[in-house]
Amino acid sequence: MKRIVQAECLQYIATLPEASFPLIYLDPPFNTRKTQKRRRIRAIADEMGQRQGFGGKRYRTEELAAPVYPDRFEDFAAFLIPRLEQAYRLLTPTGSLFVHLDYREVHYIKVALDAIFGRKSFINEIIWAYDYGGRPKNRWPAKHDTLLWYAKDPRRYTFNYEAIDRIPYLAPKVVGPQKAARGKTPTDVWWLTIVPTGSKEKTGYPTQKPLRLLERIVRVHSHPGEVVLDFFAGSGTTGEAAARNGRGFLLVDENPAAIEIMRRRLAPYGPEIIVPNAPHPVP
Repeated sequence: MKRIVQAECLQYIATLPEASFPLIYLDPPFNTRKTQKRRRIRAIADEMGQRQGFGGKRYRTEELAAPVYPDRFEDFAAFLIPRLEQAYRLLTPTGSLFVHLDYREVHYIKVALDAIFGRKSFINEIIWAYDYGGRPKNRWPAKHDTLLWYAKDPRRYTFNYEAIDRIPYLAPKVVGPQKAARGKTPTDVWWLTIVPTGSKEKTGYPTQKPLRLLERIVRVHSHPGEVVLDFFAGSGTTGEAAARNGRGFLLVDENPAAIEIMRRRLAPYGPEIIVPNAPHPVP
């Protein structure tokens, strides 16, 4: 299955059969109480343009339409908990759920997940750390997100140790050439850069997560041929990570701009696209 669905996620996932997915990754809104928007521009050659580039050529910039969504909830936990309960229902017996949050809500959602899954099903708190962006002068800069990993059954779950992407040793001469060549496994703190502004990976979606982050999760916590679910799909990073590693995907988002970005991004993989009131899936 390779499918993109435009729908309100709770209504849609409630129709899916129980125990259908071995891996669910969720990157819900963070309740920043801001409107999320990423500015997008295009450079156009223009002899009268105000900007000068390589070789003395001049150009002007044109602002493009950008995805926008409000990120404000009066009761964020009340919004998310019914969706987490559905995620529990949809996981296979050896399945895992990853919920990606930041410092604003992670502690409330951790308590809620303990109640839904049971405290023994909590396996890891993973810190995604990055060193990018502005630095306020009135507090320590917030440069990490938190991923909560819960297993449906803490006694048996998918963890493909050999599929972990290894990282360099900080002191390779100390460990010797053999270990240095192999690299070491990451800890529960993952140092990965955000998607850079000028990267080919950039889609223009305001809260896009890096492909390398999702590929690590997909390879280690699922098997080739299985289907990964993401019902806050946004820019479709989960889908690309799944497809690049021989998995299927089901991506759900109610934002038409997100659906259009995913349609373009995942076109090489030929997904089925389902939108409201369409008589047939969109090719």
